[in-house]
Amino acid sequence: MEFTDDQIYRYARHIILPEVGGEGQKKLLGAKVLLLGAGGLGSPVALYLAAAGIGKIGIVDFDVVDRSNLQRQILHTTADIGKAKTESAREKLQNMNPDVEVVIHNARLSSENAMEILSGYDIIVDGCDNFPTRYLVNDACVLLGKTNVHGSIFRFEGQVTVFKTPDGPCYRCLYPEPPPPGMVPSCQEAGVLGVLPGVVGTLQAVETIKIILDKGDALIGKLLLYDALKTEFRKLNLRRDPSCPACGENPTIKELIDYDQFCGIPG
Repeated sequence: MEFTDDQIYRYARHIILPEVGGEGQKKLLGAKVLLLGAGGLGSPVALYLAAAGIGKIGIVDFDVVDRSNLQRQILHTTADIGKAKTESAREKLQNMNPDVEVVIHNARLSSENAMEILSGYDIIVDGCDNFPTRYLVNDACVLLGKTNVHGSIFRFEGQVTVFKTPDGPCYRCLYPEPPPPGMVPSCQEAGVLGVLPGVVGTLQAVETIKIILDKGDALIGKLLLYDALKTEFRKLNLRRDPSCPACGENPTIKELIDYDQFCGIPG
């Protein structure tokens, strides 16, 4: 592909970077990334990936914009209250960068649609806020061989890692089974610092771009922990579990299941 004059000007700061250059920018324009959630984490990821020129961005979300979202979900404004988050997100991203194709999946991810939706993308960015979806996404990524850029937040703390099999562990290597119902409170129950998802989501965007460019060291087999109160980052080593039911030597998970009931969430 040849750059237009507008693209040369728009992506000039990328193109002059030796680690990116024209070829790297073409990789970004040809990439297909799926965002799971257009909320706290999905907002900064979406904005930065669109600004970077990711060619196709898919967004999965079935929620509508609520006033309580606006404290942290920077994709949306007061005027968007009551609007589907996917529609609000598409509007902002297309206004930011017309190069980007924004595909919305205004649906709840489930065992029935996950494989079909995820299969159309190169990289999956997991910004969901519940355990059932995390396990579902992990299993689908392992079965499809997709890279999963995972992020999560809680109160003043966040974490980021990249699950990429067989190069590294998957989510189930860390947490083989979902927690018992009621053990882990949600952000709605425990609260979350409004700017925290901005830090964690931006790190997810960085990892995504590095993977597309094949530059630097991605967080494969590494878990980056952030403590906002202490302004402290820690990096832990992760290992694949040979007995992991999803990616181990003898995996037992051959198809997707919905974990709502296991996590105490009504179907």
